Amino acid sequence: MKGYVFHGPGQGAWEEVADPDLQEATDAIVRVDAVTICGTDLHILKGDVSEVRPGTVLGHEAVGEIVEVGSDVRSVRPGDRVLVSCISACGRCRYCREAMYGQCRGGGGWILGHLVNGTQAEYVRVPFADLSVHALPGSVGNEDAVLLADIFPTAYEVGVLNGHVRPGDTVVVVGAGPIGLAAIATAQLFAPERVVAVDVAAPRLEAARKLGAEAVADASEAPEQLIADLTDGLGADVVIEAVGVPETFELCTRMVRPGGHVANVGVHGKPATLHLEDLWIKNVTITTGLVDTHSTPTLLRMAAAGRLPTSQLVTHGFPLDRMEEAYEVFSRAGDTGALKVVLGGPQREVVPVPTA
Repeated sequence: MKGYVFHGPGQGAWEEVADPDLQEATDAIVRVDAVTICGTDLHILKGDVSEVRPGTVLGHEAVGEIVEVGSDVRSVRPGDRVLVSCISACGRCRYCREAMYGQCRGGGGWILGHLVNGTQAEYVRVPFADLSVHALPGSVGNEDAVLLADIFPTAYEVGVLNGHVRPGDTVVVVGAGPIGLAAIATAQLFAPERVVAVDVAAPRLEAARKLGAEAVADASEAPEQLIADLTDGLGADVVIEAVGVPETFELCTRMVRPGGHVANVGVHGKPATLHLEDLWIKNVTITTGLVDTHSTPTLLRMAAAGRLPTSQLVTHGFPLDRMEEAYEVFSRAGDTGALKVVLGGPQREVVPVPTA
């Protein structure tokens, strides 16, 4: 088969790789029908994630069809259409028992496209299939479903839930890329008074408005003043960092009110300064996190009910064999206007199998 292989910082290629096979009785093999590219994949290509070894197939989000399962898999069978989660869960360790699947110590966590071959390929081996894939209802299309593998659970759990968004809050989302836009969409489930988006790219700010941001601000034009004006000088109740650079993290800590929350979602490749000389007295809570995907079943139900604007974030589509072009388009989002790119063929009609 073919897959997108990481060969070191700045080097990746769509090339022939070995077909996956079952290695454990809890594995499943999935034929990939739709896959997307994540900002984390770009961080890997830059060399920010040192654990990823050259020769690894990247990708941790996919929709596809089960083609083979190990003898211990009970929840899915060949022919099932599934969502492949970005997080794998052994289901037995302390963290999995606490629904902190991202911190799994039994061989799971974020492993696809990180520690083992990932989803940006024609087929993928999914460890711990019973807890790591989700059967999809026919009403949820591939473009909608694939965004529930990572960006929506990440934005919702690490941004909105960790940030303790409540009714009447002022919520600021710094970074209106895919994760930030998903945070804007899911924050509104909690009826905040207003959501404000901060970014440097006008097209992304416009996308934020379409997804419900009441106000937008150019990050280069002192957004702190706008937040102060909107809150009578108090500051935002919740600030969600969705970029992953020192400047944006420090901006978040300047905009939060005393007693407020800063929820860091961005993947950081460099140290950021924590200004405790200013923050120690403000009762500010700062959270970090890797998504656990415990919310995926809930988000899937909401998507099936039409309550999540998932496919609105998809701006570009490609067949799988144009993976390198898709990476180029996604990596130059400022020029191309890319939010999410989805690769794969059209969704096939599901034909019921007659029963005797």
